[in-house]
Amino acid sequence: MKSIRNFSIIAHIDHGKSTLADRMIQLCGMVTDREFKDQLLDSMDIERERGITIKSQTICLPYKDADGVEYQLNLVDTPGHVDFSYEVSRALAACEGALLLIDASQGVEAQTLANLYLALENDLEIIPVINKIDLPAADPEGVSLQIEEDLGLDASEVIPCSAKTGEGVDRILAAIAAKIPPPEGDPEAPLEALIFDANYDPYRGTIISVRLFAGSVRPGDTIIFMANNAEYRVEEVGLFHLKRSPTEKLSAGQVGYILAGVKQVEDTRPGDTITNKDRPCKKPLPGFREVQQVVFSSLYPISTDDYEDLAAALEKLKLNDASLSFQKDSSTALGFGFRCGFLGLLHLEVIQERLECEFDLSLILTVPTVNYHFYLVDAKMVEIDNPAHFPDPGHIDHVEEPFIKATILIPERYMGAVMTLCMERRGVNTNYHYPTPGRIEFSCELPLAEVIYDFYDRLKSVTQGYGSFDYDMLDYRESDLVKVDILVNGERVDALSQLVNRSRARERGLNACERLKEEIPRQMFKIAIQAAIGGTIIARTNISALRKDVTAKCYGGDISRKRKLLEKQKAGKKRMKTVGNVDIPQRAFLSVLRSKK
Repeated sequence: MKSIRNFSIIAHIDHGKSTLADRMIQLCGMVTDREFKDQLLDSMDIERERGITIKSQTICLPYKDADGVEYQLNLVDTPGHVDFSYEVSRALAACEGALLLIDASQGVEAQTLANLYLALENDLEIIPVINKIDLPAADPEGVSLQIEEDLGLDASEVIPCSAKTGEGVDRILAAIAAKIPPPEGDPEAPLEALIFDANYDPYRGTIISVRLFAGSVRPGDTIIFMANNAEYRVEEVGLFHLKRSPTEKLSAGQVGYILAGVKQVEDTRPGDTITNKDRPCKKPLPGFREVQQVVFSSLYPISTDDYEDLAAALEKLKLNDASLSFQKDSSTALGFGFRCGFLGLLHLEVIQERLECEFDLSLILTVPTVNYHFYLVDAKMVEIDNPAHFPDPGHIDHVEEPFIKATILIPERYMGAVMTLCMERRGVNTNYHYPTPGRIEFSCELPLAEVIYDFYDRLKSVTQGYGSFDYDMLDYRESDLVKVDILVNGERVDALSQLVNRSRARERGLNACERLKEEIPRQMFKIAIQAAIGGTIIARTNISALRKDVTAKCYGGDISRKRKLLEKQKAGKKRMKTVGNVDIPQRAFLSVLRSKK
């Protein structure tokens, strides 16, 4: 155990975590120059396309220091984007130390602070590293000063490096071996293994990523998942190299994988504890705190035959992404689907792309809504979260919508912008206090419907990414609620209907119309996109028709010839419009979720 080091790389987005991981893998001789490719640990196609890390990945690196002592370095590469901060918190639970990476030209940024706090909560040893010192705009001295002043870390311990050229990477590896403490735990004690991630393999079942805190596990052992008492016989254990490497056993302190023929995806839950059936441990490990989703939307398969496939795909994604939540949902227009919770709009986009690319599904996403209480004139109360079930307005006595208490932590300079944003969103009972100098904790009571639409996205924009947001449910309060329908070429599009407060109805309807105008391709006839409350049109945009210049051949002569041709074309367009169907592309449904910046 003295030779094991479990560490993570944490940083703001685009500060060079994956590139540094690439250099370490090369320096430790894990890959030849011929086999090397950028973003080695980013295995998903969507990660390579977007150039971002979405899933934290693990690899075991063999390292020999200057004195010839051999070490086993378990590296966990993490995402930087705020939507995937839950991935970071899970990865840190498996580590004793972390490299805090900071861009030499950008300095300390929002996620640098957020990830540092996560690491400190887990009581990890922090090694500050300044990356990209080869850039012309690099200012390592200024950034070192920032690290000391803003983060409270010792500037003398900062290691400058360039992950691109490889300069300074050997010093980082030496510092990991010297400064990060080895794991603690008794290899002879009953088995205690924390599941921090999992993947599904169609041939081998679930591949469980574990960190062993005590005991050991080897093929042939019978293990128990403590959350649901499911029993399995271990087929294979091993370490994560670039590919899975089987070993004789895993023991306390190690990070590795277990294959036990787990076919039921729901049996494996990240945060669960694995123990031995013959010698069980007394109590499970603490696990992870429940994640708070901030964006909710319903997913429906375009073909109803794909419903079962969508259910299986979401189960497999949930295994790999514990921050996703879903439950069954149905729509009169779209059939059966799932109501899903996401950490942000990027998270929603990524889940949609993964379902389409990895599982070959075609999906429609609906506009987010919340659960409303409708009190009818006959004193009956009904709960409605789907615009399709909106009651007859003549039967409604009053409506109540859920309110939340939002707590927003921001630097002092963004106070005005955040207060304005909350007032726009019908915020009430605002107050604030200063937990530390220069930082404000701002609390406000808001309707939940205003939060799930695009509040989190706007908050990140107005605070330049520095705003952190949490909320608690309060109660239900009376609201003037209306149903806004979207009509395309005179046809109602059920999936785009929204339940909104009357004061925001026109603004929301106009935004949806403009977004659809950008996404729906032009046809041979003019298309009207309208937002309506009942029979009243409150917003409208037009998509102009593709036209052929029928008067091009008419030069000179009487104007009536041209007019006759134009009238003939106009009659044709009118006839085409009455029979023409407008296909709405899938991206248009997602675009309606976005607000105007």
